Amino acid sequence: MILAKKPLSLAEVQHYVKESTEKKPVDEYIKHFTQFSQEKAKKIADNVRKLNNPKITEEDIVKLVDFAPQDAEDLHKIFNQVSLTEEEIAKLLQLVKEK
Repeated sequence: MILAKKPLSLAEVQHYVKESTEKKPVDEYIKHFTQFSQEKAKKIADNVRKLNNPKITEEDIVKLVDFAPQDAEDLHKIFNQVSLTEEEIAKLLQLVKEK
């Protein structure tokens, strides 16, 4: 039964998969593609939410955390449905690159 529908980053999925018994293929996939720890992914997502930008959806935030874009071209691939200003692009890239 589905109780809620919420997009999850790979780092968040990794947390839930630890509770699964048939996790080996999923675990390998997550280890290969996860860019950040769960704590770092949450911090990035929270900071993006604090921008209160109506152009940025929860799905976009998850993609941002999972793909960790390094430049404006990569960011445009995530936000292909909306037009971001240069300032918005710079701020998002800064949030992803912060250590």
